[in-house]
Amino acid sequence: MNIGQRLARMCGAAVLALSLVSTANAADITVKHAQGETAIPASPAKVLVFDLGTLDNLDRLGVRVTGVPSGISFPEYLKKYQGDDYAKIGTLFEPDYEAVNAAAPDLIIVAGRSASKYGELSKIAPTIDLTLDAKNFIAGTEANIEKLGQLFGKEAGAKTEIEKLDAELAALRNKAANKGNGLLILTSGGKISAYGPGSRFGILHDSLGVTPAAPNLSIGNHGQPVSSEFILETNPDWLFVIDRDAAIGREGNSARQVLDNELVRQTNAWKKDQVVYLNAQNWYLIGGGLGALHQTIRQISAAFDNAK
Repeated sequence: MNIGQRLARMCGAAVLALSLVSTANAADITVKHAQGETAIPASPAKVLVFDLGTLDNLDRLGVRVTGVPSGISFPEYLKKYQGDDYAKIGTLFEPDYEAVNAAAPDLIIVAGRSASKYGELSKIAPTIDLTLDAKNFIAGTEANIEKLGQLFGKEAGAKTEIEKLDAELAALRNKAANKGNGLLILTSGGKISAYGPGSRFGILHDSLGVTPAAPNLSIGNHGQPVSSEFILETNPDWLFVIDRDAAIGREGNSARQVLDNELVRQTNAWKKDQVVYLNAQNWYLIGGGLGALHQTIRQISAAFDNAK
């Protein structure tokens, strides 16, 4: 083989190598998320999830997950993730970096409580942050579902799920239009906080269509501290309640015990039996998960149907 032939073969090999690299890179999907953009190989095989809303959505789309947080009580429809078939990779707040490394993930997903660990986790494997903006909760949830559908080749399923969610939301908003106003509160350790439009739990008003009984509440992550006197003064037609202690398995006075007093008993909501104890895990732990949202819509819709 002469020098010219050797050079030609070498150039051909180089072109082939470049082609393979280009093809591999073309297969990557760049995902925009709350902390930037991340290039991820399509259909990553080993996925670690630190956010229960994302886990809910992946489960709904039929995507296999490798690792999940521990130290929590999963709702019944996600109970399988407590089993030994899934690696335990830390808590909702704090990764077990040794377990994360051992899992050799292709993708790590954080959001909300785990978002602050994005930087460290991204040093181990491609990481995305699917934290939701409370002011655009449903739009953000649906955008995340679309991203997951694209990433895992589940575009058709994602589209179907979004259409179903939109239809149920529209039906509930129509039903809520003439049902009076409502106030959402969270109880924790015997204390009460209220949440209004634009807040962490503002979806009740912003997306589910319930007219706010107190439209000007502060929108901090922990809500506005209130008392039973405030609830009586606001006098909502509906009182929606999240029992944080029940959500995290803490013992103490239940929301029902906290609210069963002479002041709250004078409200329209109490008199009409329109105090709705929301599924605390769905609201406090899961948030923007399809399973949780469908259950929430059904619960509130049923409450409206039973209104006196």
